[in-house]
Amino acid sequence: MFDKLKDLIMNELGVDETQVTMETDFFNDLHCDSLELIELVNCVEEEFEIEEVPEEALGTFRTVADIVKYLEETVEE
Repeated sequence: MFDKLKDLIMNELGVDETQVTMETDFFNDLHCDSLELIELVNCVEEEFEIEEVPEEALGTFRTVADIVKYLEETVEE
């Protein structure tokens, strides 16, 4: 799950592989703004074939681990 998400982050945000760990903070480490995070989440929804991520969940996404945790709870592999 992490590797798939990592690839999406690298492609969408144009960051290097070494910048993406479970602890990576989208705002402080990758300097994302909220629009970039929303666009990334849209790609995550498409890639993992999930319905729209609720706003309350979106508001909790600060690190890569936050999204991984959400996916583990939501996506059936």
